[in-house]
Amino acid sequence: MNRNTKQEVVAELNGKLSAATATFVADYRGLTVEEVNDLRGKLREAGVEYKVVKNTLLKLAIKDTDNACLEEFLNGPTALAIAGDDPVAPAKVLSDFAKANGKFELKGGSLEGKALDLDAIKALSDLPSREVLLAKMLGSINAPVSNFVGVLAAVPRSLVQVLAAVQEKKAA
Repeated sequence: MNRNTKQEVVAELNGKLSAATATFVADYRGLTVEEVNDLRGKLREAGVEYKVVKNTLLKLAIKDTDNACLEEFLNGPTALAIAGDDPVAPAKVLSDFAKANGKFELKGGSLEGKALDLDAIKALSDLPSREVLLAKMLGSINAPVSNFVGVLAAVPRSLVQVLAAVQEKKAA
């Protein structure tokens, strides 16, 4: 790799890392090509980019970003998962893959400039997804309105039931 290519790779990584909300670093040693392709597919479905990068280039790329805290995890072979909007989805995919495959090892990560150790990544993976959280929030916002409509509808319903009972009584 010549100097110009390295500079382009560093600039590209810097741009992606600056825009990322979460970044995860892993050791991929021992994985077969088939296993790596399976992981890439799962991460792609979650909207995450997965790259194998050289530590020296990654150290240069993270200098001016919030991900400078990743430097402590950059030893040995390094694979990088860069998350855009939802940091929970890649944490779930990576944690599940690490559980299923003993060779894949998460080293750490970064969430909005803060370093994540393995316990923090595990806690992040246990959170519900963004869509589930939004649905719960929308349900909470909608609950008072639907309860109010139910109360308003109960008044005429009760009146109709009373009138029906009076009519039945008179008919009998």
